[in-house]
Amino acid sequence: MNNTRIEKDSMGELGVAADALYGAQTQRAINNFPVSGIALPSEFIKAVALIKKIASQVNLQLGLLDAARAAGIEQAASEIISGQHADQFPVDVFQTGSGTSTNMNVNEVIATLAQRSSGLDVSANDHVNMGQSSNDVIPTAIHLSAALQAHNHLIPALKTLLETLEKKAIELKTMVKTGRTHLMDAMPVRMDQELGAWAAQIRHGLDRLHDSLQRIYAIAQGGTAVGTGVNAHPEFAEHFAQQLAIETRLEFHPNQSLFESLSCQDAAVELSGQLKVIAVSLMKIANDLRWMNSGPLAGLGEISLPALQPGSSIMPGKVNPVIPEAVTMVSAQVIGNDATITIAGQSGNFQLNVMLPVIAHNLLQSMELLGNAAQLLAEKAIKDFMVQEENLQAALARNPILVTALNPIVGYLKAAEIAKAAYQQARPVIDVAEELTDIPRQRLEQILEPVHLTTGGLESEP
Repeated sequence: MNNTRIEKDSMGELGVAADALYGAQTQRAINNFPVSGIALPSEFIKAVALIKKIASQVNLQLGLLDAARAAGIEQAASEIISGQHADQFPVDVFQTGSGTSTNMNVNEVIATLAQRSSGLDVSANDHVNMGQSSNDVIPTAIHLSAALQAHNHLIPALKTLLETLEKKAIELKTMVKTGRTHLMDAMPVRMDQELGAWAAQIRHGLDRLHDSLQRIYAIAQGGTAVGTGVNAHPEFAEHFAQQLAIETRLEFHPNQSLFESLSCQDAAVELSGQLKVIAVSLMKIANDLRWMNSGPLAGLGEISLPALQPGSSIMPGKVNPVIPEAVTMVSAQVIGNDATITIAGQSGNFQLNVMLPVIAHNLLQSMELLGNAAQLLAEKAIKDFMVQEENLQAALARNPILVTALNPIVGYLKAAEIAKAAYQQARPVIDVAEELTDIPRQRLEQILEPVHLTTGGLESEP
């Protein structure tokens, strides 16, 4: 009993840990939802705190909140935003679908801190939550935290990966290798062309991300309970969005339909879909790296990734492509998160979506994982991998698919005959072509030159 205190809410009295900054409503949520032990991400809690900070400023400007309480709320919210009191937000992700428990958790912590600093009675509901509802705070926090995570973490990481790919492509412009389709030998490509395709994937991912953020900047705040704005000042939504835009330097604005912001999470679903595309891109790049690195003797052995750690507890000397493997697992997780967000997005029943916390958790986790994976892929895999040029040249020399360049001269069937003979006899295609056609050796060397074949074009009989 010495370790608890009695708190009271609209449902009655409840024991709360004596040193907790939160109150009865948070404690009820702790008692009701011992589901996963996973709390909402710190970025999300900080976003809710920022909403409280700006709401107090706006309510002060509109003459609804006194200066002392507003200052106390702002100071308390600022402490949370800076990372203080992080252990005071234990409510499980799997809670009430509106996120009311988390909204009240933040309200109660801020109220306690503000009361201590101001010496006044500060109510979690009447003052901290003034002009707000969980139904507009939590959707706004999803958009706010996602936008901040995108600009502060994911976009910079993807730009690092893009720049690394572009720089590496320039370094490898003279390297020609056997192209592969269906995992089978195909016409030659330059390594800068191969890495250029990866770079294009990341560039397009960034474009998609920026495009989706345009819908994320439309926020719910001011809609309160059902979208009508009941109990909020008529100018609250506009003032709030303007102040949030100034604070974050991002283009936040009230959604033209606050009813949409509360009742659905289409913008979050769209953003998650674009994160899934980025995950698919990263998985493609990581798997290509794994194949190119395979061996080193019995695989393709085109490149050597940096050796980062022993690869086996039983096989000495084994080194595995650990960074690409980690990236593929990240990609799988993000794709799974998107499936969860898609299902959650369908739970907009009438005026409110009721799977908001799991959307917030999965969306922010996907963005964090993708940013970390992109950074690792750039710095610990792509930046310093080495090309095994001898292996590239050996594969090119015995690649009968080079005969494709003879199609316009000798026809498809004759070229196929040359290729099959080269395969069967394990001989360079140029030697077989010299025997089975009347094309001079010098001319064949020009036609079958791998570097020339990476630029396209059409050969014809001279």
